[in-house]
Amino acid sequence: QVQLVESGGGLVQAGGSVRLSCAASGLTFSRHIMGWFRQAPGKEREFVAAIGWNGGSTVYADSVKDRFTVSRDNAENTMYLQMNNLRPEDAAVYYCAAKWSNGVYLYYTDQYEYDYWGEGTQVSVSS
Repeated sequence: QVQLVESGGGLVQAGGSVRLSCAASGLTFSRHIMGWFRQAPGKEREFVAAIGWNGGSTVYADSVKDRFTVSRDNAENTMYLQMNNLRPEDAAVYYCAAKWSNGVYLYYTDQYEYDYWGEGTQVSVSS
């Protein structure tokens, strides 16, 4: 049974930092492309960042580029999202997702490509 469990969310002041974690189990983590998505109240879920199976390829949404960094530790079956210089508009529930890597694509930005999802962790940003 595949499980993705996000942690690290909470309330942070604008300009502050937080690191999210996504712990995976029940899958061969090193063979999965991983992604972060977020959903704010009243809005659709949107892509944040993704990372290739070996961590060598990353991609970010324009809104978070140069502020967020995605990484992974395949030995620990965990993905991270370091979020710096947070803004009120970054407040959302953050979800991690996994997609089996067929070796053709380096990463996916379309949420409908992903096979497995976590329950999400809330990040709130006070101004």
